[in-house]
Amino acid sequence: MERRTIGAGALAVGAVGLGCMPMSWAYSGSRQRGEESLRAVHRALDAGSTLLDTADMYGPFTNELLLGRVLRQRREDAFVSTKVGLLVGEQHIVANGRPGYVKRACDASLRRLQTDVIDLYQLHREDPEVPVEETWGAMADLVRAGKVRALGLCAVGARGGRRSGTRLHDATISRLERVQQVFPVSAVEAELSVWSPEALESLLPWCEARGVGFLAAMPLGNGFLTGTLTPGQGFEPDDVRARHPRFTAEMMAANQPIVAGLRRVAARHGTGVTPAQVALAWVLSRGRHVVPVPGTKREQWASENAASAALRLTPGDLAEVAGLPGARGSWD
Repeated sequence: MERRTIGAGALAVGAVGLGCMPMSWAYSGSRQRGEESLRAVHRALDAGSTLLDTADMYGPFTNELLLGRVLRQRREDAFVSTKVGLLVGEQHIVANGRPGYVKRACDASLRRLQTDVIDLYQLHREDPEVPVEETWGAMADLVRAGKVRALGLCAVGARGGRRSGTRLHDATISRLERVQQVFPVSAVEAELSVWSPEALESLLPWCEARGVGFLAAMPLGNGFLTGTLTPGQGFEPDDVRARHPRFTAEMMAANQPIVAGLRRVAARHGTGVTPAQVALAWVLSRGRHVVPVPGTKREQWASENAASAALRLTPGDLAEVAGLPGARGSWD
């Protein structure tokens, strides 16, 4: 697989990563099977998808434990990205950016992952009660201690500005400029897909201008862009899509033209090319610093996603994708 670099430190990873969250968190709990997920991770690594993206809150903790079983055998094959800053309660999630907590959380992640160094340590969310510079400074101390190789900031979930008229990622960019003064940012993780292209406006250019890697979260639109979901199929109560404004039966039906367009492009590239691969190839085409991180817990999809790195979209393909209708949600 083609390799891409993250940050000024030129950390090399496969062009398509593996999002590990669905194996342990947020998607259809009844379908989460540890052994199947382990096979998916091994398949991804075999295909060159070296970047494994997890977080201590996924489970919580169980996703890092699962990856630790793989890393114990294949640490040299993997680039490990995990996150800190969120605590999971019984019915809530809270941010914790206190320096002491960050350092303890890192040690705990290292134990669960069965490794002595984390390749990319990301701040999951800013703690509103702690200056972000203090949190970032504690993370920088972990780099100096040799426990972490590089730092990143996660902007997934940044929804402020959708209705206010400000750009979606203005607050993220302001935060990035503050922490850059403390220690270099190597990567930013934020949503980017055919149906959620907002990062193209300002966040992606900010990263490109500074040599910062961009990890594209949810590049398959929470599974919608695969074309495998049926309007009205319903989701389990613990599935994030059960409360997502684009996943009501009405909106899934209204957004089918997006999938239809991806199918048309896929058909031009031959039998076996899928809408999901076109969606990932579109993300890859956004820049050499962009690494999509599609989430899955199944071997089949890990292989299919990895193969998208070899798909080259033509200018005509890209123009067709650009002309697809924007995604609609229940707020529209």
